[in-house]
Amino acid sequence: MKRQKLFVLAGLVVVLGLLVYFPGRKLARAHVNYMTAAEDHPLLCLNCHLYKKSDGIIYKLVNKDYLSPYNTAVSNDGTQLYVVAQDANELLVTDIEKKQILQHIPVDNHPHSIVLTNDGNIAYVSNQWADNVSVVDLANGTVTDTLETGNGPSGITLSKDEKFLFVVNTFSSDLTVIDLNKKKEIKRLPAAFDPAGIAVSPDGGKVYVSGRRGNMVPYGEPLVTEVIEYDAQKQRVKNVIGVGSAYLMENISFTPSGDLALLSLIRPKNLVPMVQVERGWMMNHGIGIIEQGENGRVIQLLLDEPNAYYSDPYDVVVTPDGKKAFVSSSGVNTISVIDLEEIRTILKEYTREQLDYFANDLAFSRKYVVKRIPTGACPKGMSISKDGSRLYVAEQLEDRIAVIDVDLLEPLTTIDLGGPEKITVARKGRRLFVNAGGTFQHQYSCYTCHPDYHEDGLVYNMAGKDMGRNVTNTQSLREINGTAPFKWNGKNQTVYKQDGMRFSTVLTRTEAFCYPDLDALTSFILTGIKNPPNLMYNKTGELTASQKRGKEIFERSVDGNGKEIPENGRCVTCHPAPFYTNFKLADVGTLAESDDSIQFDTPHLNNIFASPPYLHDGRAQTLEEIWTLYGGEDEHGVVNDMTKMELNDLINYLKSLRSASYELQKEKALNASL
Repeated sequence: MKRQKLFVLAGLVVVLGLLVYFPGRKLARAHVNYMTAAEDHPLLCLNCHLYKKSDGIIYKLVNKDYLSPYNTAVSNDGTQLYVVAQDANELLVTDIEKKQILQHIPVDNHPHSIVLTNDGNIAYVSNQWADNVSVVDLANGTVTDTLETGNGPSGITLSKDEKFLFVVNTFSSDLTVIDLNKKKEIKRLPAAFDPAGIAVSPDGGKVYVSGRRGNMVPYGEPLVTEVIEYDAQKQRVKNVIGVGSAYLMENISFTPSGDLALLSLIRPKNLVPMVQVERGWMMNHGIGIIEQGENGRVIQLLLDEPNAYYSDPYDVVVTPDGKKAFVSSSGVNTISVIDLEEIRTILKEYTREQLDYFANDLAFSRKYVVKRIPTGACPKGMSISKDGSRLYVAEQLEDRIAVIDVDLLEPLTTIDLGGPEKITVARKGRRLFVNAGGTFQHQYSCYTCHPDYHEDGLVYNMAGKDMGRNVTNTQSLREINGTAPFKWNGKNQTVYKQDGMRFSTVLTRTEAFCYPDLDALTSFILTGIKNPPNLMYNKTGELTASQKRGKEIFERSVDGNGKEIPENGRCVTCHPAPFYTNFKLADVGTLAESDDSIQFDTPHLNNIFASPPYLHDGRAQTLEEIWTLYGGEDEHGVVNDMTKMELNDLINYLKSLRSASYELQKEKALNASL
């Protein structure tokens, strides 16, 4: 009897297995084909159902906590290196000779940059997602004070007399001036759009702050990004320097003599069809040079060379003797070495018209780029020892520091910072995201158009069936898990489709990612990109009185005249919490003459304040313009009954929206309390 039961049980298992294998495999194959837009992607269920978890136990099991070094500073005696570990929220104190971490000093959320006092006793660390600066006593290895700043502090420097601390606020596009005796902010000065880099001139007389986004202009007009010059003593804006056809000016440095200021920059060609990537016309990468003194010019020279591009330049540093400059290109894992004496000769010998021509000449870089030094994954911030003998490079996605001999221009060694040895699927995906190896001649990476894994504020001609039609605004990639479909036209139901064969056909003009790489890239995009906390418009999570009134307008069903609003004319119908999208296509009356007759995917509104310009083609520079300039027919929600104050309240509410993860946590906590 027992044997018969075993036979029956075995038979049932076999039958069940056959039922699962044949119809189940067929269904699984159809599902994977739909998700990936391919017919031969491996049937590996774990790739989707394990590595796309953004939180919880499974997420913790398959992911690791990395350090991700971002910026560095070296001690005066050259024995210690201070490393900002962005993902660990720490300042690492490193013994250079022993290659050991001496201390892990906790700072605040998402630290960005560091500056040391001249005596080497104090470090100031900007915390970009906490809106403050940590004051670190390096002798004791403790944070002794916290200084409040504007929104999104990044670049940071001291005045020459060390009485004031200048802090760049990226998210609020301004500059905080802190009196270090009073330990508080005394001024808030306007800065360039989305600034990050900062430098004080050697004589202490001026401060430069570089913008990353260009000034918003209608599609078709040339891009201009600004450097703001401040009088360091009077602490006020002295000059606005426009840098044409360039953006993402991440960092800036002066030469020791003060004759030049150097910028890292990108020269985008967003006004030409994307198919021109094959001719080297889509992205160029280089440096900006601001001549000091009367009638100083702004010159741009490329790092690129024929058939080889050096994408996503981040930091630029100058040797103490002023003869060499180093530029880290995080998209190709390379440091470019620039002969500044040759640069000075070029500036003397050529006219302005000739130099403007050379700004697009790929062959000209051979005159001043003397060496390319390879690094590990994603080189970011650099620092040079006081004696000028060593260059230290933060290899962000290796969790280590590269040490380079400045005289020999050769790598000497590396310093392992002790991050996890295992490279998880998401970490591999992040490396792919920031690397330009997947595009034709390495012209750009995913990060180029999505800096900080967000968006660059530019509108591109994506080269559809008719050149110049259907231009589109770059969309943010922050916390897009659960917000499918993707693209403004909603054609891509999954990230696999977005970044697979269609991506390579239109954007990269190379072979598509192999399936393991595509799985890793998708995993990172859906799990590893977080929204910064909305500390500008909703610091505590509590709405202001104006925002509460705006919320009522957002959710209203009756207009100001007592008339019922049709369901498709209510904001909340298409934009319900927590993602503030209904995941459907709609016609809101925003088609342009250059657009095909299509409907648009309803975008999510999480952290919408951080994503100007707006609408599919970026025509609205502000949220207000969506309705004041482009909503006159009430096709994009009923708004024309509102007073100006009511529209202000609605906009204030929209700016208060935080990430979907925050909304879900709030909802979970509310349900638990009931």
